[in-house]
Amino acid sequence: MSSISPHPPATPVRIDDFSEPSYLARRDLTDWLFAAAIVAATVFAFVRFGAAMDYYEKVILVGAAIAVTVTGWGFRPLRLFVAGLALLSYAGIAAYGGFGGGDLSRADTAFVLKFFLASQSAILWMCALFFLATVTYWIGIAARSDFVQRMGSWFTWAATLLGFTGLMLRWYESHQMGEGIGHIPVSNLYEVFVLFSLITALFYLHYERRYLVDNSGGRALGGFVLLVISSAVGFLLWYSFDRGAHEIQPLVPALQSWWMKIHVPANFIGYGTFSLAAMVAYAYLIKQSATTSAPARLVPLFLFGVLLGMEPLVFRIKNAVQGGGWVGYVVVGVAASAALVGFRKRIAAALPSFEVLDDIMYKAIAVGFAFFTIATILGALWAADAWGAYWQWDPKETWALIVWLNYAAWLHLRLMKGLRGTVAAWWALIGLLITGFAFLGVNMFLSGLHSYGQL
Repeated sequence: MSSISPHPPATPVRIDDFSEPSYLARRDLTDWLFAAAIVAATVFAFVRFGAAMDYYEKVILVGAAIAVTVTGWGFRPLRLFVAGLALLSYAGIAAYGGFGGGDLSRADTAFVLKFFLASQSAILWMCALFFLATVTYWIGIAARSDFVQRMGSWFTWAATLLGFTGLMLRWYESHQMGEGIGHIPVSNLYEVFVLFSLITALFYLHYERRYLVDNSGGRALGGFVLLVISSAVGFLLWYSFDRGAHEIQPLVPALQSWWMKIHVPANFIGYGTFSLAAMVAYAYLIKQSATTSAPARLVPLFLFGVLLGMEPLVFRIKNAVQGGGWVGYVVVGVAASAALVGFRKRIAAALPSFEVLDDIMYKAIAVGFAFFTIATILGALWAADAWGAYWQWDPKETWALIVWLNYAAWLHLRLMKGLRGTVAAWWALIGLLITGFAFLGVNMFLSGLHSYGQL
């Protein structure tokens, strides 16, 4: 009797059936051309400015070049953006007189600088374009026009490009003001508000390209994200004109460190992505509320929107805002909240699916948490270098820990318990208040070792 094996021999499988090209092998000619351009720019920076950089700054430059290259490989629109930024920055520097020595008085006489490329001019263009992008996104939602919403994306790209150009020219201008004054423009509230707006916008544009346009065909989420950016821009304009914060000042001794070049950008990647996630969460809840008319579900959304619009009232209480301009801001905030709730069904129809919104919210918080963790570690190392202790329970440090614990708990429940839906969205939205207080509230109400930008 012949026996039959219950497990017939499997067909031999070639090992290379499962092989696929490596990450580098998948790069095409345009990838390598972009990498070559970044290498050339890095070599130029070493040749031209290497003598003025210490060892750590050279490491930061190489790390930044690698990060830009890899990001550009994964996010192709960034390549054209980087090229445009390089051209506009070089044009502005050339208009001042070049790297050898610039004449800052040309900012008031040279047309291209006065109206376009001087740091303050470029940043004002950024502000105008962000406002225009916000309005355009919402007109596109109301008209159900993909073309108009696409214009919102174009305006957002243009605002981001001019904002980064403004920061690059501000960096150059600071070095032309005298020995020891030059510094990377991330040292005060004015500069970091610009940075916050740009980082939030750039991450949104990445998610828009990856999730919304390529997969679900919509850009309506841009209207929500641009609301928080426009709020930041509104504060930036008041802070600039009311307080003269746009004027470049020498660094205080505690900030004269290469640590600032890595700690602050990493910190604001966290702030920007946490804020982006909060606005995605708000869109999620607006879409969810479109299925109900129960006041118990709608009132919290309206009240939270009103709360976000009360920022100038807080400044007024602190005597930071004089006059009645803050009233108009609050009225606009209340009206916008009422419109979002009142037209929720029309808005919900333009938004992507719950699954897409949930995934963007999760990805943004995950990225923000990673960078915020790195920023917190770098901050502790900087504190040890500057003050001789890693942690001193300074108000800024304490609130940074609260922010970190908040999002650590959110991610833990997401990964371990499958946190989704309404609870996750409300938690991410409330996280904006916690993040906002750590970012701005500490500077307004508390004092400590980090009080470099008090209002």
